[in-house]
Amino acid sequence: MAKYQTGEAMPEYQVRIAEDADRDAVLDVLMLAFSADPCMRFAFHEARAFRTHFNAFATAMGGGAFAAGSAYIAGDGAAAALWLPPGVEGDSETIGGLVAASTAPERLALLGQVGDAMREYHPHEPHWYLPLIGVDPAHQGRGLGSLLLKAALRRCDADGVAAYLESSNPKNVPLYERYGFEVLGVIQPGDFPPLIPTLRTAR
Repeated sequence: MAKYQTGEAMPEYQVRIAEDADRDAVLDVLMLAFSADPCMRFAFHEARAFRTHFNAFATAMGGGAFAAGSAYIAGDGAAAALWLPPGVEGDSETIGGLVAASTAPERLALLGQVGDAMREYHPHEPHWYLPLIGVDPAHQGRGLGSLLLKAALRRCDADGVAAYLESSNPKNVPLYERYGFEVLGVIQPGDFPPLIPTLRTAR
């Protein structure tokens, strides 16, 4: 269990493995964190579509983390991350259906290109994959993202395998770089916001 304390004026946070009873809290904080995410809102541009479909989308992307014991929650809902260990994958069919049902037709072709590029960058060797990590905007700037990364990367290192993620916001790349992730390129067809695949090699 990791702890973080920035001083007497700030609360102490703990990171722990999320259980099924924490599922709603995890999805709630991820929805808050991604409500202004450039890539997410390109796909779910309308507020109603985002509110309606985000939980199903997040579950399809990373819900397997709950059963795998690799979903993390910090501060009992201040931040969360869904990590998929080697051999556990997202539900691409459900993801595609949600996007197709919720996205403006003129954007679907671009999103298809994004999906193709994501598959090209995605590692083929065993690795841990981070599809979703987020902090409640009311708790940002307090090191919660770092806590979540540290907790999971210890497991990656114990397994001796790589870690992979796509950053959907360039502002977050320096954080990932501090923890050993290296930028592999930029996925940005047309007017799609930059999506940045990064890899942390096995330790």
